[in-house]
Amino acid sequence: MALIVLLTLLGIIVALITFGIIIYNGLVSLKHNISKAWSNIDVLLKQRYDELPKLVSVCEGYMQHEQTVLENVTKARSMLNSAGSEKEVVNANNAITSALRSLFAVVENYPDLKADRAFRQLQARVSQLEDQIADRRELFNDSVNLFNIRIEQFPDVFIAGMMRLDEKELWQIDPEHREDVEMKFSARA
Repeated sequence: MALIVLLTLLGIIVALITFGIIIYNGLVSLKHNISKAWSNIDVLLKQRYDELPKLVSVCEGYMQHEQTVLENVTKARSMLNSAGSEKEVVNANNAITSALRSLFAVVENYPDLKADRAFRQLQARVSQLEDQIADRRELFNDSVNLFNIRIEQFPDVFIAGMMRLDEKELWQIDPEHREDVEMKFSARA
C-alpha cells in the first residue's frame, strides 16, 4: 500500500514538473517570437531608411519651394538613426510615416515629378515597404498580445513571475494618425 501511495505521489510530482516545463517552454517561445517579429520590422525599416535619401534626391530638383517637406523627411530619418530604445524607434518611424504622407500629398502639385520614372519607382518601392511594415507591425502586436495574455493567465503567471517576465508594449501610432484625413478636390478646367 505504501508503494502505491509513493508511486502516486511520484507520478503527481512528475506531472507537475512536466506541466511546469511545458509552460516555461511556451513562454520562452512567445518571448522569442516577439524578438523575431521586432527584427522583421527592423529589416524593413532599414530598407525604407535606405530608400529615403534617393526619394528626397529625386524630389529636390522639382520641389524647390517645398523645402520644409523634404527637411521633415530628412529630420525624421535622422531621428531613426539616433533612436536607442524601442519606444524611440517607434516614435521615429511614426515621424517618417507622417513625413512621407506629407511628401506624397505635396507631390500631387507637381505633375512633372509624378511623371518622372525614377520617382514613380521609388514611390512604389517606399509604398510597398510601408505595406510590409504595417503587416509586420500587426504580427508584432499579435505576438506581444499573446505573450501579455499568457504571463497573466493562471497558472502561467507563477512561472512568468519566476522568470521575471514583464508585460511588453504594443506598437502604437501617434494619436494624430487616428484622425480623419481631410480630403480636398480641386476642380479641373
